[in-house]
Amino acid sequence: MSPNASPDTPLLDDWAPTATRQRLAQRARLMAEVRAFFAEREVLEVETPVLGHAGSTDVGLASLSLMAQLPGERARVQMWLQTSPEFHMKRLLAAGSGSIFQIARAFRDGEVSRRHNPEFCMLEWYRPGMSLEGLMEETCELIRRVMALGATLTGQPSRLPAGGSSTDKPSCTSYRALFLQQLAFDPFTAPLNELQAACVRECEVVASEWSRETCLDALMSLVVEPTLGQGKVELITEYPAAQAALARKHQDAQGDWVASRFEAYVAGIELANGYDELTDATEQAARFAADNAARVREGLENVVEDQRLVAALAAGMPDSSGVALGMDRLIMLALGERDIASVIAFPALRA
Repeated sequence: MSPNASPDTPLLDDWAPTATRQRLAQRARLMAEVRAFFAEREVLEVETPVLGHAGSTDVGLASLSLMAQLPGERARVQMWLQTSPEFHMKRLLAAGSGSIFQIARAFRDGEVSRRHNPEFCMLEWYRPGMSLEGLMEETCELIRRVMALGATLTGQPSRLPAGGSSTDKPSCTSYRALFLQQLAFDPFTAPLNELQAACVRECEVVASEWSRETCLDALMSLVVEPTLGQGKVELITEYPAAQAALARKHQDAQGDWVASRFEAYVAGIELANGYDELTDATEQAARFAADNAARVREGLENVVEDQRLVAALAAGMPDSSGVALGMDRLIMLALGERDIASVIAFPALRA
């Protein structure tokens, strides 16, 4: 017994890590492979703050904050744990950093499951001058490389075919085509009552008060996503414009405004989210304000908007493509596990 432990205090029995030493060693090897991937491409590794003066206004994300004593401040100041390193990395791009990547700690409240932890590891990288299509190919190449190494380390079959080549074209499906194939309706034109009925039928929920976006989110996550990326890296493109987040928008072949972004899936799990990055400061400020207005309508906390990002965009961020990838999920898949707790030392319940 520790000399500081009280004899009346029972010792906790959940002190041990949830990942074995072997898995932690394999995780370290996969991390090294990611760094090697970017070193070969002369992409600079950077580090940015975990604590910032602003949080994410995204209605779908819950930021965590704390009060901190800062130099020159008489009162404690609210600081936000970053949901991703995106804002700070874009400020580096505006300052002329060139291509950059980061393996960062990120935080999102309420996200706890076999695939989620409130604190997690995110890989994020930005490629000035690279098209979204070029980034899609690079993302697939990285995922295939990590998955192949994971299979070698464990001696287990990979979830991706062994014959996959870095020169293979990504498997792409548009959001519209996906819904037409799997649910037999057009998500851009279907009436709201049809979407609500589909949620009742497919998800077994009461959806009579749900909005269009809530219905589409539920159908995507509960019905469509589990079918994606079976035996391949599958990319979904041209999401509705309302789901653009910090991506640009464009008109698709049918004339509807869509987000210039993609998501990458393997074995029914979303791994990466890539954007043709928004560089318009006025549009970015408007999106922040619209997000916070939506948060107020839904009874959510108002989040401080990142005015330094807006200033960086106004100063001139180069046209860039960027992507965020969940490293814990990718490592879990690469090592043949079904729970991220098997590949991280201490998940939230043991932290």
